[in-house]
Amino acid sequence: MAKRGAQLDSEKFSCSICLDLLKDPVTVPCGHSYCSDCIKEHWDEEKNSGFYSCPQCRKRFRRRPKLKKNFLLAELVEDLKKPELQAAAADLYVSCDVCSGRKLKAVKSCLVCLVSYCEEHLQPHYQSAAFKKHQLVEPSKKLQEKICSLHDEVMKIFCRTDQQSICYICLMDQHRGHETVPAATERRQKQKELEESRLNIQQRIQEREKNVEQLQQQTEAVSVSADEAVKNSLETFKQMIRLIAKRGDEVTQQLRFQHQTAVSVLRQLQGKIEQEITELKRKDVQLEQLAHTEDHTQFLLSYPSVSALSEPTHSYSIQTTPVRYFENVAAAVSASRDKLEDILGQNITLTATKEQLFLLHPQPKSRAEFLQYTADHTESKLCTQRAVVIPLKSERKLYGGSSASLSSRKVQEVSSGSEQRESE
Repeated sequence: MAKRGAQLDSEKFSCSICLDLLKDPVTVPCGHSYCSDCIKEHWDEEKNSGFYSCPQCRKRFRRRPKLKKNFLLAELVEDLKKPELQAAAADLYVSCDVCSGRKLKAVKSCLVCLVSYCEEHLQPHYQSAAFKKHQLVEPSKKLQEKICSLHDEVMKIFCRTDQQSICYICLMDQHRGHETVPAATERRQKQKELEESRLNIQQRIQEREKNVEQLQQQTEAVSVSADEAVKNSLETFKQMIRLIAKRGDEVTQQLRFQHQTAVSVLRQLQGKIEQEITELKRKDVQLEQLAHTEDHTQFLLSYPSVSALSEPTHSYSIQTTPVRYFENVAAAVSASRDKLEDILGQNITLTATKEQLFLLHPQPKSRAEFLQYTADHTESKLCTQRAVVIPLKSERKLYGGSSASLSSRKVQEVSSGSEQRESE
């Protein structure tokens, strides 16, 4: 959008009546556009004259024309009003230094006169032999930067010792004995360095684009692996009793969460790399624009800031081999199922009738015995529940070597629950 805004000329989107940007632009039958309020007010003044005219081409209309809103023009004006686009357009717009009153847009700047001219005031440079040796360049707002602040002379020499542009008086004064060359010579040298920088940037762009492609492959691999893990886990849970069905859903949700976490990490890394690619491309565009600058001095003034290139902060080594990220989860669930079947079988053997269970605990007679009975009953119930709980949280990070897996701790919990019930 900034590039589009830079291409928009605010003068072309100005109302010829109020000389401001068009507001609610409308088009009259002759094709010219005005602010809706401006043209209405203009025609109100002509109401008693018997005709209505276009302020630009003076075409007359017997009847007051019906105004039609120009939607495309309105959209372009709104784009131009955006702060970033206004700033871009303002940076490119150079007004004529000779025009009095309303200044027209400059078409050329003279490095000898240090003045910017519109098309009309530029004609003497083309027609008079006195201006034959004057160097004309694209319009620039920074003509004064080409003037030596000490001697008010054009800086056409570059001091390599002090790395700055100087005038011919500086050459004989403060920079006497320094290594100096014409600005054009230094420009050619810097141009070579600029091309090398661009080559480096393009190589880095290619590397980062390859990284992005590898990350996309990794993202697909994670998704496929997660889907397979979910499918296998669900197949395992189908073999369990209805009491474990809820646990199956929780495992599925955990797998989805780990899948999203893994994809999120990869996408964040991809986003950083794409952001770096964008920055490198932006730097490349700046260097390309600088490379086409005709003004040697302006080139040298802008080169240090534009050519500065930060070193890459990270070196990415992305694994391209497909990895079954979640296969250990499905395997651990299967092992837990086998253990759970054994435990459930033991529970059936050890489970007594309600009457027998009540005999294990005498009827409480006092408040203290009632509290103790409640505590023992709750603890026993919790132990039974722990015996069939399948831990869902992985004890290893996703990228800590093997993929997230159900640890052996769950087996110990199952075993301990079983032993506790046996002791009861």
